[in-house]
Amino acid sequence: MNLKLTRPIACVDLETTGTSIIHDKIVEISIIKIHPDGKKDIKTRRINPQMPIPKESSEVHGIYDEDVANEPSFKELANGIKQFLENCDLCGFNSNKFDFPILTEEFLRVGIEVNFRDRHLVDVQQIFFKKEPRSLSAAYKFYCDKEIQNAHSAEADALATIEVLYAQIDRYEDLQNDVEFLGKFSQGDDFLDYSRRVKIVQTIPVFNFGKHKDKSVAEVFKKEPSYYDWIMKGDFALDTKNVVSKIFNETMLKKI
Repeated sequence: MNLKLTRPIACVDLETTGTSIIHDKIVEISIIKIHPDGKKDIKTRRINPQMPIPKESSEVHGIYDEDVANEPSFKELANGIKQFLENCDLCGFNSNKFDFPILTEEFLRVGIEVNFRDRHLVDVQQIFFKKEPRSLSAAYKFYCDKEIQNAHSAEADALATIEVLYAQIDRYEDLQNDVEFLGKFSQGDDFLDYSRRVKIVQTIPVFNFGKHKDKSVAEVFKKEPSYYDWIMKGDFALDTKNVVSKIFNETMLKKI
């Protein structure tokens, strides 16, 4: 089957040095871009993370320091990746909580602004968890009755993810073959940042961590402006700091 598309959708899968959005880096990226006419473009590259790859991570994805020693850095590839993703909706497996946050962080580290929030983000894992909670390998076996060959290779996982999405749409009558619907279905709580530090409650941004958890971000900054400085100096994702800065600046302007 073909997805009903009004613009391309890009399926993204990353292999990384670890699971920290703030500290870890990409070692391999695969993007499968599907056009409205069904044509596919595939871009897969290994990336030098410019940091050691922990042994436990290498044992999962099979990529070791020597495998990426002569590969380009993310900074060298960033503009090309951004252009490849232009005007695309996005999908992946656990992508709303992992792939898109880490990819955004990599762009911000090299000074490139990206905004994936104006795209439809289809997380196949969230659809799967709402229907049949399991892992990608189990999802592939369940929906497609196949085993992933070369699992934990970014391209193999991305290809499997696309097949699972097709099978999910075929299986569930209530799943519309529409990327906007699938993006909304993939979402849980509404967060302003990928690290899920600031969420929306009845249209109001509130903190989702720390001593001010569940309190209005703007109200906290009015009463305790130093909390903003603490966040900006703290170990938070650049994306989170950008979101917090915007709210802080808007709050301060209203006080003038």
